[in-house]
Amino acid sequence: MEHLELFFKSIFIDNMVFATFLGMCSYLAVSKKVTTAVGLGAAVIFVLAVTVPLNWLLDQYLLQEGALAWLDPKYGVDGSETIDLSFLSFIMFIATIATMVQLVEIVVEKFSPSLYNSLGIFLPLIAVNCAILGGSLFMQSREIPSLALALTYGVGSGIGWFLAILAIAAIREKIRYSSVPPALRGLGITFIITGLMAIGFMSFGGMLTGGDEEKKKKTTQVVASSKLEKDTQVKKIDITLKSDSEEVAENIKEIEK
Repeated sequence: MEHLELFFKSIFIDNMVFATFLGMCSYLAVSKKVTTAVGLGAAVIFVLAVTVPLNWLLDQYLLQEGALAWLDPKYGVDGSETIDLSFLSFIMFIATIATMVQLVEIVVEKFSPSLYNSLGIFLPLIAVNCAILGGSLFMQSREIPSLALALTYGVGSGIGWFLAILAIAAIREKIRYSSVPPALRGLGITFIITGLMAIGFMSFGGMLTGGDEEKKKKTTQVVASSKLEKDTQVKKIDITLKSDSEEVAENIKEIEK
């Protein structure tokens, strides 16, 4: 259930394009035809699916504070020589991404020269695509606990970006035959459509939050009941203390008499 929730959340709710507006340069430049959009989207899915788990391994076993405890316990968090390599996160993440992009570029050039030519400079620019690096940085900041969840998040984020560029490419192909005002032709109408699609994707926000509201209600009820129990216990203690003090006062009066 956790994998399924993270998968759909990364596609619809935390979409790279419509929620965080990452990867907009290639999203706008390569979305004129559906065929090129499909090719670039598939490449982004592959790169995210590979780099996010690899960068998770780097973060867990190399970059975090005390991550080198597997080499020697003294390098751990509680060790005498704790090592923190988190300042190398950007360099290591980008190196991993660049390696995978080079692999994708070689494969596409070998098996689909037409797609390679149509993508042009934007295929090698995946290495510096902020959506690719954003996937690894979001994985790190959200502290995804396992390698399998990191893989799920990478695949889901890639599919979300793929759906975004595929949808805008299909709309831009159809909108050529529409009477768009001259001032809005090109990027103007594309930005407007992107904004409307982002609003539409925001409606998925309630898809996975209904259960959270019920949990919040249950927790508030539990907290309220515990507070009531504590208040009643305090009142009982006050009553017993008052009764004891009254008995002591009566005993003192009898002794004085």
